[in-house]
Amino acid sequence: MSVEQFGYKQELHRVLTFKDLLIYGMIFMVPIAPFGVFGYVWDGAKGMVALAYLIGMVAMFFTAMSYWSMSRAFPVSGSVYAYAQRGIHPMVGFFAGWLILLDYILVPSLLYIVSAAALAPMVPGVPTWVWIVGFIAINSLINLRGITFTAKANNTILVAEIIVLAVFVVLGLIALYSGAGAGHLTLDPLYNPQKFSLPLVMGAVSIAVLSFLGFDGISTLSEETKDGADTVGKASLVALILVGSLFILQTWIAADLSQGMTFSSLDTAFYDAANTAGGQWLKYVTMWSTVISWGIANALVAQAAVSRILFAMARDKQLPALLAKVHPRLKTPYVSTLFVAVISLASGLWFNGDIDNLSRLVNFGALMGFLVLHVAVINHYVILQKSRNLVMHLLFPLIGFCIIGFVIYEMDAEAKILGISWLGIGIVYYLVMRLLFKRNVVLNLES
Repeated sequence: MSVEQFGYKQELHRVLTFKDLLIYGMIFMVPIAPFGVFGYVWDGAKGMVALAYLIGMVAMFFTAMSYWSMSRAFPVSGSVYAYAQRGIHPMVGFFAGWLILLDYILVPSLLYIVSAAALAPMVPGVPTWVWIVGFIAINSLINLRGITFTAKANNTILVAEIIVLAVFVVLGLIALYSGAGAGHLTLDPLYNPQKFSLPLVMGAVSIAVLSFLGFDGISTLSEETKDGADTVGKASLVALILVGSLFILQTWIAADLSQGMTFSSLDTAFYDAANTAGGQWLKYVTMWSTVISWGIANALVAQAAVSRILFAMARDKQLPALLAKVHPRLKTPYVSTLFVAVISLASGLWFNGDIDNLSRLVNFGALMGFLVLHVAVINHYVILQKSRNLVMHLLFPLIGFCIIGFVIYEMDAEAKILGISWLGIGIVYYLVMRLLFKRNVVLNLES
């Protein structure tokens, strides 16, 4: 199935394989993502960090299955925007894209801020804004070079992350069974009956789910994939299961190492646990790993993903046409890439030092987009196509919708207010575009 069937021209390079997509998704999710937000999840879940990540992985499993279904039906760039647009209605697609932009546009800023926070104790004389500007410049230059160059950079960084994680796991287990922290692996990080309550844990999941955002980014590369319609869905699911298992393992060990410990800061809680496991050298290794994986690797693929969504929406005249321009030689949406860099700079400086609220805001946009995705699967397959595969096309989307809906319900009120405000801005923009500029999108809905 080609993009020409949907009324588009094949402008992007089809060069990516299943392996490339899998690595891209793992890099986007960051196998060591809990390093940067462990303290906030620990605080929110009262130590049951592994449980928060387990629930997050279950919720994202059903979402990954919905991505698989829709990427098979509509193998075009745009992710949730394209799937809701074609699976429900163009207007719904616009608002799904608008909501997911809240995630994709702000997530690079969050990555830069987390990396700057990790660097602060090591290089206290350098202002955090300097690091933010530096990360943005590096990632923009790499992304402008093309998706093949980005994929090669991802391979190297992923190997380094896995090595660091393996070192922490081994030394953490040795330290635990040598008497550090709880003295051994316990069930407390997974379930502590004295502290457990579903609303409490779901509130922590609303932060932990940040680490899972990335498997969905694979779908933005549909028009650059060469191995068939199922490749995107398979890569999304495998990336989720592999990285989700690593999240649970590392947070379980870190939580047991942290028993009885008072953290100097929630920003650096994981690094304190690493210090217990292996001493100061391991603390600094995990810090630098966060800097490289969040500030360069993850932000690199995040910028690539959002530039593709902007490209897709601009191509459909939902956003200014300039954002759909593709570089004639590099075959990259270079205007969108540069636009994301500017937004990342502005929002990174605005939210600098406010990791907690920014992460919740990012998650609100993503989770709201996922809700629409599940509805799109049911509408497209069950209602319109009369699918008899009710497990894949009805049961799974319903379960995913309910879990994610409950996580959103238990979110911090401020994050919901900010998220709804963003949606309000989108409504105003949509009405101005439709009523004042008379822009109507005509789609080729053949599938």
